[in-house]
Amino acid sequence: MTTAFPIDGIVIDRSIASNLHRQIYSQLRGLIERRVLPSGTALPSTRLLTKDLGVGRNTVIAAYEQLALEGYLLMRRGSPPLVMDLPSTVTATKEPHTEIGSTLSARGKIMLAQPHHHGSPGLLAFHPGLPDSDNFPFTTWSKLLGKRAKLARHDLFGTYHIGGYPPLCEAIARYLTASRGMTCTPEQIVITNGAQSAFDLLARILIDPGDTVWLEEPGYYGAGSAFLSAGANLAPLHVSDHGWDLVPPPVPPRLIFVTPSCHQPLGVTMPMEQRLNLIHMAERWNSWIIEDDYDSEYRFQGQPIPALHGISASNRVVYVGTFAKILFPAMRLGFLVVPEAFREGLISALSVTGQFPPLLTQAALADFINEGHFARHLRRMRRLYAIRRQYFMETCEEYLSPWLRLRRTESGIQLVGLFHENHDDKAVAAAARDYGVNVSPLSIQYRHGEVQRGLLMGFAAADEKTTKKAMGKLRDVLQATMG
Repeated sequence: MTTAFPIDGIVIDRSIASNLHRQIYSQLRGLIERRVLPSGTALPSTRLLTKDLGVGRNTVIAAYEQLALEGYLLMRRGSPPLVMDLPSTVTATKEPHTEIGSTLSARGKIMLAQPHHHGSPGLLAFHPGLPDSDNFPFTTWSKLLGKRAKLARHDLFGTYHIGGYPPLCEAIARYLTASRGMTCTPEQIVITNGAQSAFDLLARILIDPGDTVWLEEPGYYGAGSAFLSAGANLAPLHVSDHGWDLVPPPVPPRLIFVTPSCHQPLGVTMPMEQRLNLIHMAERWNSWIIEDDYDSEYRFQGQPIPALHGISASNRVVYVGTFAKILFPAMRLGFLVVPEAFREGLISALSVTGQFPPLLTQAALADFINEGHFARHLRRMRRLYAIRRQYFMETCEEYLSPWLRLRRTESGIQLVGLFHENHDDKAVAAAARDYGVNVSPLSIQYRHGEVQRGLLMGFAAADEKTTKKAMGKLRDVLQATMG
């Protein structure tokens, strides 16, 4: 039974000739037929509805009894009226269809045309970039969140600390200094609703229509979509096994977007020489560099590579981090490291866009980091993902080698499988989804020139049993679609 709720949509018009009980009856019947009030919904008692509508109780009783007589309501002594389960015989009248594209702005049309890939609940194999949730300490997290919710007063329930909850900014600054080779202060940290929110925010404040953005090719489609929506012209920064091809675009870029520690999607790492050259080029052009450091914590050979931001004495690098890969994506917490003088302006921009996350979640995350849970969880996941990565590569070779070649890289929680032949990877990914396997087509990471086709697959969320079962399904898909 659905809990009763106020029916504010019923309007009594005393100026028309229709009886009051007929007005109530007609409006309730319409709500039931349109499934606004679904089967099992408990309607307010006659006393409550009488009070809400300002009519006599007999008026409401007459309307309810008529609906019960016609089979719309079930009336029982001592219980609220319940909406009956009716067959779908009434089709709601729809407004004439309007082509939405004709009503959108130029920016809106660009945004609607951008590629995207999202998972579905239950499809853990092989969602790219999805961390393992079964091993996340949700009991600890819920206790921290509950404690903050219980003790918090005005400091966490208002629109304060727009740039970020100060203890969380301090915790992030300490973590980056210790783990990513960066020298930053809490005054340089800005908390956002995830990395994509950060890209959208930076695109709005750093790019004018017509500006050139030098974007990796292949490269993260989410960042490219944000820049295109801001009116940028994208120039390809080609990436291969040999690294980043730093041949300047025809027009000096206003902004350069890179994933140097673990390239998205190929997984290669930018050599130091190329890092230094890129910084020098940005300084010469007076360009901004956006460093997306989305999952560099997971490196399975050697130590994590220092961030580009950490080797640059320039104020031209803006660092973007996220907790989506370490903790879980639905937390929707990311952060920026910006020049200190730049932060105040960003806070104004955050106020305009509303892209700042809840303080309650930020406070719980600060506790999670400061009490050592974050470090313990990260160490445990590194060990687990190393085992899963090895099993994934072995199983992929056994099951899928007739159709694709797996790129074996040493970082990240996802791997690319390149097709031996030029098949439609979007069609393959759609067929795999029908089989219950979530993979992403590699081709959506390309925007210029020749496209490599294959699949981007994550291994972190799938244990050995799930991996083997999903590999069998994916083999059947490839056999059926590619022969």
